[in-house]
Amino acid sequence: MYPAEIVIPMKAELIQVGFKELLTAAAVDSALATEGTSMVVLNSVCGCAAGSMRPGVKASLDHGKLPDHMYTAFAGFDLEAVERVRKHPLPYPPSSPSVAIFKDGKLVHMVERHHIEGHTAEMIAAHLKATYDEFC
Repeated sequence: MYPAEIVIPMKAELIQVGFKELLTAAAVDSALATEGTSMVVLNSVCGCAAGSMRPGVKASLDHGKLPDHMYTAFAGFDLEAVERVRKHPLPYPPSSPSVAIFKDGKLVHMVERHHIEGHTAEMIAAHLKATYDEFC
């Protein structure tokens, strides 16, 4: 498990722009049982999360259409919540960082780590905006 002093500032980057934390399995189940579109961001300490994923996700929020609900859990820290989140996008393998879009509780789009690594924040933001246009 990562130390809190490392994780908390990285968690705050998404919480400060409106993401709700998922800390337990029950919270994940409740969040994904809601109607509408939900975005779940599995945050991470890795460089691609810091350099591309979090900035790209934040930049994507400057758009006319957005998911109805935005959630986040931190890999290597929010252990129970992350374990439960990772069961929902099956058959996709566990991936962090990652972004999953659900509509009425069903997975409709998945952005895995290999879609994040090597891509700029601007590319990720553009991809997410196109996803919002399609599903939100």
